[in-house]
Amino acid sequence: MARKRRPAEIFSMSFLDCMSCGFGAVILFFMIINSHVNATTDDDTKELMAETNLLEIQVLEGRKNLALARNIKQKLETEMEDAESQIAQIIALIQELQAELDKYDNETLAKIKRIEKLQSDIKSLDEEVKRLLALKKQQDAAGRQIRTFKGEGDRQYLTGLKLGGDRTLILVDRSASMLADKLVNILRRRNLPEADQLRSRKWRQVVASVDWLTSQFAQGSEYQIYMFNNKAEPVIQGSEGIWLKAEDDTQLDEAVRVLRRTVPANGTNMHAAFRVAKELNPRPDNIILLVDGMPTMEAESTNKAVVSAGERANIFTRAVRELPSGVPINILLYPMEGDLNAPISYWSLALTSGGSFVSVSRDWP
Repeated sequence: MARKRRPAEIFSMSFLDCMSCGFGAVILFFMIINSHVNATTDDDTKELMAETNLLEIQVLEGRKNLALARNIKQKLETEMEDAESQIAQIIALIQELQAELDKYDNETLAKIKRIEKLQSDIKSLDEEVKRLLALKKQQDAAGRQIRTFKGEGDRQYLTGLKLGGDRTLILVDRSASMLADKLVNILRRRNLPEADQLRSRKWRQVVASVDWLTSQFAQGSEYQIYMFNNKAEPVIQGSEGIWLKAEDDTQLDEAVRVLRRTVPANGTNMHAAFRVAKELNPRPDNIILLVDGMPTMEAESTNKAVVSAGERANIFTRAVRELPSGVPINILLYPMEGDLNAPISYWSLALTSGGSFVSVSRDWP
């Protein structure tokens, strides 16, 4: 029996084509999934790497700061050790200086005590000499005196003073310190009326001393009296550089009256006083200096409100150079409290010039 033939189909799909299509679909599906996974993984990795890098930077910065802190700590420790060493050296130096200062203080105190003792000895010797020569009568001087001077009892003598000479120059200190013996009293009296200042015991004693000295001038001798403070000027106006005759009683009396009417004021310029002795022509053969302390200035004016003892001693040394050589300087010192250098300095000047030094007591003349 004959078989029937199947009709031929135009469109047909073999098994291999089905497998190829299925395999292609799987590959496509895998590629789609893999692409999505890679995209997600790349995004996550970038964020993690950024955070990791940030942490690494922070760690490196921390290590850097730690190393810097360690270096600063070591530097501070070194500086602290150096500071402690310097502090120890400074403390040792302070202790050494304090010990040296204590030593100088003790030496200064000892010097002050020696000077005070010397002052006391000088005063005691002066009083002893006065007592020993108090018995000497005045008849020798009475016959030669141009003027008379009446003191209290027998206190019109003065021992040890070298009077005489053909030309006697008297230099009278009329600075403010002549108002009193103590600084506090000088300041107080300086503000009083002029009439009260003229009644100052010390200044009246100085004027009385000049009165006594003028009564000792010899017949035929010449004299000149200058008063000085910040400047020097003659007591008799218009007599600059002129020697006056001792026989003129009226002129001598006028000189004493002028001094009594003169108010002590200002500082002490010893340069001006000694320059007078240098410029007089002919020069004096005897100088009598009435003074109470060391000079405070070496010009007519000064800007210094306070002058130390050392500066006053230097001013005095320079002023002495103004004196003419070979002329004896006789000094009447009216001691002032606290001026410890004055007795020694003026005693030395009197000794080296061949003159005499007298520390005047409160009850003379």
